[in-house]
Amino acid sequence: MRVRTFVDRIGEFLSLSDCEREALTNLQGRTRSLRRGAVLVREKDRTSDFFVVSSGMMMSYVLLDDGSRQILRFLFPGDVTGASALAYANSPESVAALCESVVCLFDRTQVADVLTRHPRLALALTALDQAERAAMTDRLAGLGRTSAQARIAAVLLDLRDRLRRTGEDVASGFTLPLTQEEIGDASGLTAVHVNRMLRQLEDMGLIVRQGSRVILADETRLRRAAKYVDRLAGVDLSWMVLSGE
Repeated sequence: MRVRTFVDRIGEFLSLSDCEREALTNLQGRTRSLRRGAVLVREKDRTSDFFVVSSGMMMSYVLLDDGSRQILRFLFPGDVTGASALAYANSPESVAALCESVVCLFDRTQVADVLTRHPRLALALTALDQAERAAMTDRLAGLGRTSAQARIAAVLLDLRDRLRRTGEDVASGFTLPLTQEEIGDASGLTAVHVNRMLRQLEDMGLIVRQGSRVILADETRLRRAAKYVDRLAGVDLSWMVLSGE
């Protein structure tokens, strides 16, 4: 995966002015490298940082009372996390690396200053946060109302779409970057159940597995089975025109 920045993230959805681009570029971030399994921030830790994933892959999650883990979101290069630091002094979730990853950390006071001086950037971040909220709503609805097979199909489609957004060539499939346990923690299933559902999807001709590589053989049927919507693909910020345009 290529390195992505704050500018890349917002610029994907909004045509930035030179001033806006410069303001984001000049944010003084601190770079931090993490190995697989390393925790960037733990739930309830005090934090004042706003994170942008530069490379690798990460996850946000919470630990439940029984000790199990619920993965809330997978994070790819360009994704923003830690936005809760704008509202809370303590993190409501944990964030950890799923492979060797690099993040750029920005103090929330710096981010607040840029957003105050450039309201369109504040609106864009709010809009993108709402898109992620919609995706989270879809996932929660899926956990409570869809079959195990549909949940696994949705995870595969989400991973493929997010990988494609980072610039990865996924036309002929992609390497599954997760263990079956991690897929289970995202879909509310055991690793054994995940394996069974993957076999079923393969037997139905919806996917093809070649080792760790997955090919979406019949995407139309897979999307129908998952009731999946790519929420980021539907983001429309065209109404945020610059004054004078």
